[in-house]
Amino acid sequence: MNDQVAKSHVLRGRIQLEMSELDGALDSLHTAETLAPENVDAHYFLGITYERLTEYEDALQYYKQAAELDPEDAQYVVAVAEVLIDDGRTDEAEAYILSRRSNFAHNAGVRQTLGHIALMQNDHARALTMFSEARLLAPEDTDILEDLAQTQIALGRYGEAAANLGKLLKDEEVAARRRDLRHMYARCLVETGRFIDARNIYLSLTEEDEGAADVAAWIGLGNVACIIKDPYRHKAAARRILTLAPDREEGYLLYAIYHRRRGEFGDALRYLDIGSKHVADTNAIYTLAGVVLTDMGRTDEARQVLGAALIDDPTNRTVAGMLDSLDEVNN
Repeated sequence: MNDQVAKSHVLRGRIQLEMSELDGALDSLHTAETLAPENVDAHYFLGITYERLTEYEDALQYYKQAAELDPEDAQYVVAVAEVLIDDGRTDEAEAYILSRRSNFAHNAGVRQTLGHIALMQNDHARALTMFSEARLLAPEDTDILEDLAQTQIALGRYGEAAANLGKLLKDEEVAARRRDLRHMYARCLVETGRFIDARNIYLSLTEEDEGAADVAAWIGLGNVACIIKDPYRHKAAARRILTLAPDREEGYLLYAIYHRRRGEFGDALRYLDIGSKHVADTNAIYTLAGVVLTDMGRTDEARQVLGAALIDDPTNRTVAGMLDSLDEVNN
């Protein structure tokens, strides 16, 4: 390795960076910068090193220098914007990109970064536009496709999100590694009425090694089993949820619904009573208890628990309507 050649020091610095030898990387890359002040790679990898050290101002300085030395490469502009975003300066990041956007009219990374900024500004509609444009420019980029799907979910466009998540999960390695994507996919399937498909996803999640402790997967399975009237999995999910998360309402509610459907009203009330002692937000428990008590003809008690639910949530029109119905019956 020639110590008088900047590229040699850049290579050494990159190797040290990959080995997390950050101080050594700085020494090598600064040497390269001294030998060749216009070496773009020296500036860029100095930016990466300083960013890993969370020294954002130094990282910005070197990324910006790289962008000035090579104004045609979008990765340097994106790097500047990402550091600004990480530093909480999203408006500045957006302004920096937009000031150079004309140079990168057909760059997917620039649009993707603008999409990330829009999300941080809570502008999901603009984020959707940016990610959609980025997707057209880079149809094989799975990160962009994931960003697009997540934004579609945020906007309630579950059918489109399901289609895009399905594309991502066709890759068996991705499906095995990304349980979070499978959770999102199952949610979209539920929202679009594809309950059997959703149940199958939740089953696969619960049957894997990690699934034994995956509360969200068991809740998803229980809810879908309840919808499609699959009593075996309905009860199994309720049991597992109570074991994993006794402070959550879902296990008690699922058990109560299971017993109510079998006409076992006493058992349904028993689980709801237990749940009311363990769950912080008891509104749903009181509401279902009111339904069960009404089934049993115990309307005075039903009115009492529904009244408690309405006090907890005065905006709950369902509970208010149930109380009105009870009053009409009594009158």
